[in-house]
Order: sequence, then structure tokens, then C-alpha cells
Amino acid sequence: MYLDTTSDCLISMNQPFASSLKETFTQPKMMNDQWARRIGIPVLSLAFAFIFHPQVMLRFNTESLLVLVPPTMFVLLLWEGNRLIFISMRKKYPTHQFVGQRLILQTFYSVIFTFLTTAILVYLFKRTMPLAYCQDIELVHELSICMGTTLFITSIYESAYFFWQWKSNIQKTEALARENIQSQFEALKHQVDPHFLFNSLNTLAALIDEENQPAQKYLEQLSDVYRYVLLNKDRSTVTLEEELAFVESYIYLNKTRFRDNLLIETFVPPVPQKRLIAPLSLQMLVENAIKHNVVSREKPLTIRIFQEEDWIRVENNVQEKTVVEKSTKVGLQNIINRYSYLTASPVEIRSDTASFSVKLPLLVT
Repeated sequence: MYLDTTSDCLISMNQPFASSLKETFTQPKMMNDQWARRIGIPVLSLAFAFIFHPQVMLRFNTESLLVLVPPTMFVLLLWEGNRLIFISMRKKYPTHQFVGQRLILQTFYSVIFTFLTTAILVYLFKRTMPLAYCQDIELVHELSICMGTTLFITSIYESAYFFWQWKSNIQKTEALARENIQSQFEALKHQVDPHFLFNSLNTLAALIDEENQPAQKYLEQLSDVYRYVLLNKDRSTVTLEEELAFVESYIYLNKTRFRDNLLIETFVPPVPQKRLIAPLSLQMLVENAIKHNVVSREKPLTIRIFQEEDWIRVENNVQEKTVVEKSTKVGLQNIINRYSYLTASPVEIRSDTASFSVKLPLLVT
């Protein structure tokens, strides 16, 4: 008798529920700041024009429009330029782990951009505008004003981005909690009580002859598999070390079934094992490989689990079954959904006629 544990049981979920969560919490490429730009740029431009040339602006004539040109150009270029710097830095450093590095580089680029833009505009206005309208335009004076403007613009975007991240993180935390409960234990809650299960396993262990070491070992590994699932039902992440130990027990059960027809190679150094991973993710990938491929003496299945820098990869040779075991086809999508709530690094899938592999990002504590 063989244990036929499936991730469709341990990781089953309602597909529309997962899809709706995915659509709700997919991060936008950039914040919608159209109204802030449409209102902020004209208002700041008019404010500076009235501050430095109040009498001219109150006439509301052609001369007023001429005086309005310099502050409009300053505000427009500084706003759009610093906005692009903010967006590019946010794309390069999207997670909170690199917020310090992002702010340092962002400030550096903004200061350089503001200085160069101010110097060029001051030079152009002194060369092209009538002397009466540019006599108060001096580099040091304009630079102090422009640096203040840059600080104001950056503060708007940083404040909006901080609020958006705070709101998004709360939503992701709630969604991840629901996803974990829904995806990992939907089937278990309809099955036998866990205490009854372990009492039954203990009774079965007592019935097995003590000299029958293979049966005792198999039962121990079976208990470890179910214990791991039950103990981690409320956790969104576990250490890679814990997951590998669980996968080892799961592999033992399948090695008992397939013997030398199933080859498992694991290459993970001790240091990365302290990193975090979504629970049951490696087990599901191993099971998918067994479920969808022929495992026989003529065609042994090789599954490799190895670490690549900040990633863990599960790879197997492809020898597809003509008749695949019944599957809900949501296991891999479930892993993708869960990781989208845990990190900005996506799950990477690579498939060809010879091999199939999935890379999972290793998370930091």
C-alpha cells in the first residue's frame, strides 16, 4: 500500500477567488498623478510669478504672460524631471529592504538634475528675455528656490508612495492570510480530525512488528509529513531548512514506492537554508514532477533541487505521461499567487522538450 499524497489535497483552492485577489493586488507600474501635475504645475508657476512680480501679474496683459514664462519653465522641468527620477528609482528598488539606498541615489540625482536645469534656464533667460524681466534672475537665488521646489515635489511623491505602500501592505497581509488558509487547508478541514489521525498512526505503529524496520520508517516519515502540514497552517513562510527536511520525508515516501526509478539530487549549501520560503512550495513542485512524468525502470525520473544565488530551483527531465493523474491544475498558480504577496521577485518557470524547472525566490527575514 502506497501513500498517494497530492498537492491538490494539501494545496487546493477556489480558482475565481485566487484570480480576483491577483487582479486586486497586482502592483501598478506607477501611481496615477495626472491631477497632481495638472493642478500643481500651474498653481506653483502662478504663485512664483505673483511673489516676484505682483504688480505686473495684476495687470493681466501680455506683459504678465511674459513674466509667467520663467517660473512656468522652472516648475515644469523640475516637476517632470524629478518625477522621472522618482519613477526610475522606484522601479529599480521596489521593495522596502532597499529604501535607504533608493533615497540616497534619488536625492543625489535630483540635486544634480536641479542644479543643471537651473543653470541652463538662467543662462537661456538672460540671453533671450528683455533685461527688465530677468534682472532679478541670478543663479544662486534661483538655485535656492529650485532646490526648495524640488524638495516640495519629492515630498509629494514620497508621501503618496508611502501611503500607497502602507495601504497595499495591509491588503497583501490580509490577502496572504486568506490565501494560505484557503489554498493549503481547504481539503484538510473536511477530513478526519488531526488528533484522530495521529492516534491512528500511533496505533498502527504498535501493530507493526518491531523487526519490520522499513514499515516503521515509512510510518515515521508519513507522520512527519502530516505533522509539518498541520504545524505550519498559520504561517506564510518557513525556513528553507524546514522545507527541505519536510521534502526529504515526502521524497522518502515516494522512493519507497518507486525505488531506484526515482532519482533525487539536492544541492543546497548550509548558509542559504536560513532564508525563507513559502511552505509546501518545494513539495508541490516535486509532486508535480512525479505526477506528470513517467517513472519507470526504462525511464527513470530525475529531480534536482539546487540553489542559485538568491533562488532555489526545482528541475526535472520531461517524459510526459500519456494519461496524467487527475489534477485541479491550480498548484503552480497558487505558488505564483502566494509569492506575489511575499516579494516583488516573480516565480520563474522554464520549460522545453527536455526539462522543466521552476525558480522560487529566497526571502529574507
